[in-house]
Parts: sequence; C-alpha cells; structure tokens
Amino acid sequence: MTVKIGLIGCGGIAHQHARGYTKYPDLVKVTAVCDIVEGNRQEIADIVGGAEQYSDYHKMLQEADIDGVDILLPHHLHKDAIVAAAKAGKYIMCEKPLCLNMQEAEEIRQVVRENGVTLMCAHNQLFYPSVQKAKEILDQGLLGKIYEIRTVDTFFNKWVNANAGWRASRELVGGGELIDTGYHPSYLLLYLAASEPVEVVAMLSRHRLNIEGEDSAQVLVRFENGAVGNIVTSWAYDKPEGWSQFLVIGENGQLYRKDNNLVLALDGQEPQVYEFPAVNTFHIEMGEYAKVIAEGKRPLQNEEDGIRVLELILGAYKSAEEKRIVSLGAVTA
Repeated sequence: MTVKIGLIGCGGIAHQHARGYTKYPDLVKVTAVCDIVEGNRQEIADIVGGAEQYSDYHKMLQEADIDGVDILLPHHLHKDAIVAAAKAGKYIMCEKPLCLNMQEAEEIRQVVRENGVTLMCAHNQLFYPSVQKAKEILDQGLLGKIYEIRTVDTFFNKWVNANAGWRASRELVGGGELIDTGYHPSYLLLYLAASEPVEVVAMLSRHRLNIEGEDSAQVLVRFENGAVGNIVTSWAYDKPEGWSQFLVIGENGQLYRKDNNLVLALDGQEPQVYEFPAVNTFHIEMGEYAKVIAEGKRPLQNEEDGIRVLELILGAYKSAEEKRIVSLGAVTA
C-alpha cells in the first residue's frame, strides 16, 4: 500500500515535511498540495515530484486522491482545517499547536470521535533517538523517584520587525513564543514526566523582538507525583552554555542529553553514554505518520496528548497574567 498525503499549507515548515515524505518512496506519496499562494504550492509540488495543486483545502478534501492530510497552516487556522478533514474521513497530522483554546480543543475532540478518524500531533522532537531511549530508561525506573525535569528550546531569532508576519500577532499565534517554539519543550516535559501536571507558574518576557506576545518564557510545573518541571524557552538568545535539551534528576542519579547522545549518570557508577547519530526528526516523523495510516496504529501522540500540552501552556499564560500559581484541570481560557 502506498499512502497518499495532501499538504494543507505550503509555507516554511512544509519544506521539511515535503522532503521527509520523499525519504519513503515505497511507503508514501504526496499527491496533493494546497496553499492560497501559487508560488508556495508550486515549490512544494516540485519537491515531492509533482502533485495536484489546490487553493482551497475544502475542494482538495472533496476531490483529491488522498488518505490523509498534513496541516501546516498558521496557528489560528488549525482547528477549522482539522474539523474539515475529520468530517471528510481523512487521517490527520497537524503541526503544533493543536489549536488555540480549550473550546477549540473540545470541538476537535468531538469531531475526531464522531467521525472515527485518527489524529497525530506533529511533536517531532519526540523522535530523537536520545528521547526515546530516555523514555525507556525512565519507564524502567532506573532513576527511582523523579525529583526534577528541565526541558530547553532556545535560539537567537534573527527576525526583524517587518518579517515576523503573523507571528507578531498575539491573536493569530495564540500568545507568543511559548505556544510556538515553546510548545516543543512543553510536550517533551509531559512525555518524560509520565505524570499529570497539577500546578503551573510562569514568567514571560519580551527581551528584544518587537512582537505583541512574549519572546521568552520560564515555566515551572508541579506534577501529581511530586516532581517539578522547568521549561526554558526563548527567541531572544541561543541555548545557554552547557545546558542540555533535557535533564532529569532522580533519587538514583541524573539522565541528560549531550549533543546527540544520552548520558545516564547513576550515583556511585561511571556515567553510561548512549551514542546516536544525528537525525532529522521531521523526516522520521513523516515516516511514522505514513505507518500510522498504513498499519492503522495509534500515533505516538494523538489529540488527547495535544490537548494536555495546550492546557499546560494556557495555564502558564493565565499564571503570568494573574501573577499566581494556577491549578490545572480547570483551564478554560
């Protein structure tokens, strides 16, 4: 079976997704692309070796020969595209964030359930081999009781004011950097913690970018099992010197990513280094999405996982706005 995919949105991130699908020519083919800008959709169609082109995704859902869609639109357009694809009976993958508020999240939950479709959240950083190995080690309980987890995603964003585009708008983004790049360390934190987040407190900053939302955020999360999570994320500066993408501290030692590798440092033992090659997680993700469709299996992260991430981030925004610790489970913003 060759899985047939339609891309909804042909902007910047679509290049990574499109090239990812071409890595699996015996498994998947992009047969349709949609964008309101002709040049964008032509460029992506060329990358995938030719595809039907559409300017309206509703028409694409009705007419194109596709099994599933890959939604790559600006944040504020995600929910409507998901709803349309679900009603058309298609498999769905959506770039982060899933949507912008809990009302939209509930609509997505209902439409997925009512139409019996599968939705995969495009949480690409979970496909790093080091992350998957860390999850395996944590599930084995080698660190014992988990004390703290830190996840980090920062980079010096070179946008000038005129080039921020829709990301300069708090309304279109759903906030600022935290719900954009900060979504990555947020889903990574929840994935590694394997415990329900119960409280969140956040401080947001706008250090250097002229956008309506924040360009940096620091978030603390209390989990049900007592562990504390710390998210550090920014467009204002590169990764702090010596910091890892993630660090887990437990009663028996520490676990952290170093370059592409994973280090397990148990108390009283020589650190154990698990070495992994550099990978493109977007490319791995595209192959996994194709397998979800071909094999009918559950994706690594579905809409329920995406809703948990969204609730955490909305709680962080509420905390910063009200200058207090926010209890999760009742966030309705």
